[in-house]
Amino acid sequence: MSILEMEHVGFKVPSEQGEREIIRDVNLALEPGRLVVVTGPNGGGKSTLARLIAGIAIPTAGRILLDGEDITGKSVTERARAGIGFAFQQPVRFKGIRVLDLLRLAAGKELSVSDACEYLSAVGLCARDYIHREVNASLSGGELKRIEIATVFARGVRLSIFDEPEAGIDLWSFQNLIRLFKEMRGNIPGGTIMIISHQERLMDIADEIVVMKDGGVDRHGPKDDILPGLAGSPLAIGGCCKNGQGRLTKC
Repeated sequence: MSILEMEHVGFKVPSEQGEREIIRDVNLALEPGRLVVVTGPNGGGKSTLARLIAGIAIPTAGRILLDGEDITGKSVTERARAGIGFAFQQPVRFKGIRVLDLLRLAAGKELSVSDACEYLSAVGLCARDYIHREVNASLSGGELKRIEIATVFARGVRLSIFDEPEAGIDLWSFQNLIRLFKEMRGNIPGGTIMIISHQERLMDIADEIVVMKDGGVDRHGPKDDILPGLAGSPLAIGGCCKNGQGRLTKC
């Protein structure tokens, strides 16, 4: 059984012309234990797709199944309890909560300081410097991003979704993230990871790649089938190309 199924999912928002279609007739199935990268041109619907799965937005058509259960109308909290974790492109700050507290909340248990430090070290943070810090404006965007990824890792959920995890991350930390995603795939039996990204280095470690274009799934298949076309043609994902850093961007 697929861990996640999207059946004819659509999403429209009000506009001056009446309604604007953001996601159109998406059919997508993700299998357990896979690392899936969702890519495509800006405005193609990648982040909206992730938010529909996480429950931040609710489809206006179709349905979403998690382990065979219809979760289309469930809230973010209900989906989190069902086993979906989500890391925002712009992480949220929590005034008055320490990093240690946040990791314990994510894990759902009384993590030891030693265990919490392991999660921080895995995302390239010196645990001693961060474990007792407050999750507030004193932390940079890159620091918050890494802490949020550590909380998703600590949860060990069935489906982990990361919206452009490379945003605000330096090169050294990005290399650590690649290693971390590989470890997550091996350490969460049956768990699936979905990453929204333009980064070819992330696509290179994927099992599958989904290409979103104009609000629909343009292509979906094994990495070895999809990636060569993306790297070889600037038009392969509808107006995107590679820059000098190996990032597929809008031309």
